[in-house]
Amino acid sequence: MTIPFLDLRAGYLELRADIDEACARVLSSGRYLLGAELDRFEAEFADYCGAENCVAVGSGCDALELTLRALDIGRGHEVIVPSHTFIASWLAVSATGAVPVPVEPDEDTFALDPHRVEAAITPRTKAIMPVHLYGHPADLDPIVELGAAHGIPIVEDAAQAHGSRYRGERIGGGAFAAAFSFYPGKNLGALGDGGAVVTADSDLADRIRLLRNYGSRRKYQHEIKATNSRLDELQAAILRVKLPYLDAWNARRAALARHYLAELAHVPGLTLPKVAPWADHAWHLFVVRCARRSELQRALTDAGIGTLIHYPVAVHRSSAYVSSSWPLGSFPLAEQLADEVLSLPMWPQLSIADADAVIAAVRSALEA
Repeated sequence: MTIPFLDLRAGYLELRADIDEACARVLSSGRYLLGAELDRFEAEFADYCGAENCVAVGSGCDALELTLRALDIGRGHEVIVPSHTFIASWLAVSATGAVPVPVEPDEDTFALDPHRVEAAITPRTKAIMPVHLYGHPADLDPIVELGAAHGIPIVEDAAQAHGSRYRGERIGGGAFAAAFSFYPGKNLGALGDGGAVVTADSDLADRIRLLRNYGSRRKYQHEIKATNSRLDELQAAILRVKLPYLDAWNARRAALARHYLAELAHVPGLTLPKVAPWADHAWHLFVVRCARRSELQRALTDAGIGTLIHYPVAVHRSSAYVSSSWPLGSFPLAEQLADEVLSLPMWPQLSIADADAVIAAVRSALEA
């Protein structure tokens, strides 16, 4: 590809000296798990989000699952999830033994539509999981209000929302619990898997700490049945290097997004992403919609431009869930989005000149 969808190496090269120094520091320390780097990163990320507690774990999916398990959610329970999301949101629910209950998204923001949630609540509903998809926050206030009215906790999937804001407050800052991913391609990405939960509830944080480390506070003393899901010292050190740059890198993403939005505004057959007035978008992805998606993607590929589809199969139609009670047509908006969405190149080091090449290729494909 002349212009790849994502260039992870560019971020490393920008911070190479500091990242190399952090790696060398960890390697020389002889402490590779549950050490000082992890403690410091948890404190720094909690402070960044405006949260009281941060517990770092092995992946974003683990962050969701362990939060649900810490709430004693399991077999016989239901968790409301968006019908349009990455499958990890659903898998975390299924891993506890609970059942994901899909609700269609808001068509403008792609996030869980708060106006559809109440109809999905049953006596078995034990959590609601809004997903801040593509970096755009879900509309939290009505969801939180609904949860409070029914005594249902809100567990936010913030895997793509590092640094985004809802009504001026960072995602995670006012959360009962918000789960982040540090997968390498995220706005704040490690050089391997990783995740974290930020929460205002110290008891919940303490229980997640037990669950991530074999149910143990002290070696060989196990209080509960648990698992092993720990962010290692190397990844914590790398994330500590990157965290101070997150806002500046997000600002670069926002500048690219504004350029895309301005230059693609009148391209026929192309629906551009919208930003709600109460949202600060982190622009993890720049996702357009196009009924001629296959044709558009093929033209961009031929022009040497990388794209991805987030996501090409609605979760309820995936092999993992197709045997459930959701036949084709159950969630028509999720199915339509799966057929139409296309993600254009977006990363902090992408140049305006390269963005212009993407824009020209899109125009050429759709204006002909």
